[in-house]
Amino acid sequence: MELKVGDKVRYLDAVGGGVITGFQGKDKALVLEEDGFETPVLKRQCVVVNEEKTMASVRPVTIPMAETRRQEVPAPSQPKVKPTGTISSTLMTGGPEDIDLSLAFLPEDGQPFNDAAIECYLINDSPYTLLFNYASVSGKAWQSRQSGELEPNSKLFLESFDRNLLNEIDKVCLQGLLFRKEQFYSWQNPVSVELRLETVKFYKLHCFKENDYFEDDALVFPVMQHGVPVRELLVTSEELTNALHEKERPLKNEAQKPQPLTNRKKLIEVDLHSASLLDSTAGMSNGDVLNYQLDIFRKTMDEYRNVKGQKIVFIHGKGEGVLHAALLKELATKYKGCIWQDASFKEYGFGATQVTIR
Repeated sequence: MELKVGDKVRYLDAVGGGVITGFQGKDKALVLEEDGFETPVLKRQCVVVNEEKTMASVRPVTIPMAETRRQEVPAPSQPKVKPTGTISSTLMTGGPEDIDLSLAFLPEDGQPFNDAAIECYLINDSPYTLLFNYASVSGKAWQSRQSGELEPNSKLFLESFDRNLLNEIDKVCLQGLLFRKEQFYSWQNPVSVELRLETVKFYKLHCFKENDYFEDDALVFPVMQHGVPVRELLVTSEELTNALHEKERPLKNEAQKPQPLTNRKKLIEVDLHSASLLDSTAGMSNGDVLNYQLDIFRKTMDEYRNVKGQKIVFIHGKGEGVLHAALLKELATKYKGCIWQDASFKEYGFGATQVTIR
């Protein structure tokens, strides 16, 4: 059965369910649960239990993420007037894990690949309105190339340029402010991410790949994934030279020496894979296993919740993303004072989350 917005569903292999409020990519549905949180769940894990649509609980989508090109958000012809009356005090659902921002590049239609100009789009795959500034750097000075407002779950054509200009805009920056109009919402920190565009990719057809936002293949650079800004390790030759000089300088006194490892807070790793926690899962449902994994997570967090600065890496694996989503939900509701981010990709791949106790 094809799932639709408003369908009431239960989970096939886990406890719980709710009302479908939207979709994330081709495979996931956004389910509004009874506790007021919106959770991404694989479509195949959802079973419709009531054909009646509870439209009062469905989030309105003003501008859908269309699959055609140049879905520009038209500029208003005159300033918008704030409607009269009071706004609802109900906190709208949708946390950091629902935010994905990207810059996408496509060859212009109707031209041979090697000769085609490049079109640039900004994608706001989130339930928040985005105030943005898109800029490029020349030397040490930045130049704003486009700025404005982008509605939730929509994309905007920013510019078109010839490939011979790539060297002039090989480093770009996106600054943004996320909020919701006329609604109460969870506060999101401002975004400021610098990206170095790998210009060689713009000349290789295989680098333009199938994606969730366009019918055509595109070169997509993530700016923010699941609410976490992308950070690149960019080291200039000047910074490298200064670091080498610092290393060569003798220490002035004992206080400048690194602390012994015994005086530092060691990084704690907790493997939440069921095979590491349980000798056997015989007789246990997927929901039972998930609850056991979450119990281990909570016990660890409670044990170290007063150790400020302690870093804990929870290894959950990539899998279907159910355990990862459950951990983010726990952190957003029960451990709000902590900071969390994707753990080192070099050491853990895509399957681990690092939590810092504050």
